[in-house]
Amino acid sequence: MKFGLVLASQHAPGDDLVSRWKEHLEQVRLARAVGFSSVSASQHYVSAPHQYLQPIPLLSRLVDETEGMALTLGVVILPLQHPLALAEDVATLDVVSGGRVQLGVALGYRDEENEAFGYDPRKRVSRFEESLEIIKRLWTGEPVTFSGKHFEMEGVQISCRPAQRPRPPIGIGASAEKGIRRAARLGDAWICASHATLDTVVEQTAFYQRCRQELGKEPLASLPLGRECYVAPTQRQALSEGARFIAGKYQAYHEWGQDDAMPDDESFLLEAEELAKDRFIVGDPAAVRDEIQRYRDRLGLRSMSFRVQWPGMDNADVLRSIRLLGEQVLPHLQDERD
Repeated sequence: MKFGLVLASQHAPGDDLVSRWKEHLEQVRLARAVGFSSVSASQHYVSAPHQYLQPIPLLSRLVDETEGMALTLGVVILPLQHPLALAEDVATLDVVSGGRVQLGVALGYRDEENEAFGYDPRKRVSRFEESLEIIKRLWTGEPVTFSGKHFEMEGVQISCRPAQRPRPPIGIGASAEKGIRRAARLGDAWICASHATLDTVVEQTAFYQRCRQELGKEPLASLPLGRECYVAPTQRQALSEGARFIAGKYQAYHEWGQDDAMPDDESFLLEAEELAKDRFIVGDPAAVRDEIQRYRDRLGLRSMSFRVQWPGMDNADVLRSIRLLGEQVLPHLQDERD
């Protein structure tokens, strides 16, 4: 099995971002040293009072620190991007990394972001679909002529084609059935929300695979899955330390309206222990191994990515989680398939 590190790009108000960035460098170096195979960074805008590091410049700086690791943009809010600019930027990152980029895209869910860019959030689906088509066509290297509701191009040819052929893989994040069906139709993979319960992930994975089948596509052997994860030497320590930071993050998600995009019977307005059940992986190394194995058994996973930091957390605790995952969890989950 393969493990990925999800960088916690969001930081608390008042944090020194230069210091926090240096901590991210430590985290990535350690993750690579203990056997992690990928690094990812996500995107949000106008998240004040919290601070947010943007993923493309962040991952660009990490190219030399991550030799042999995949670099995942997971996820970019596609309706807020111009497809030509994003296609060129991601292609450049793919070239300078030697073909290690994976692009994740999603609709986004915060009206504040759309309004800050001057876009009507009601038109985000059509902007998303047009942008994705344009990016795929630009990455062929051929001139692109396109006429849509949002974009017009006449013979536009990209100036930097990706290193990967035919192009970097594209995953689409979605929580609702319409979005999952769109991911089956337009993407190479579906990216499940990291906060969905295990039962929801199982149900939605089956739905996604059915959608692929209806479209005449082969089912995917394994899908990417990210989880919040905190590992400490003892179960008690992990629960007491990890729960308060994760709960604070999910309170912010609720305030942003993220749980409005979840299935109707799910909410983030729960006590920490109930919120974590079947949703987060928190515990000592043995408990975390067992929980990851449970996910693996039910979903046939070949890889998982973990966010191990939340706003305000001390870097020493983050590094400890990464080390314990790499040294005391990962070796017990590897087999001849890996």
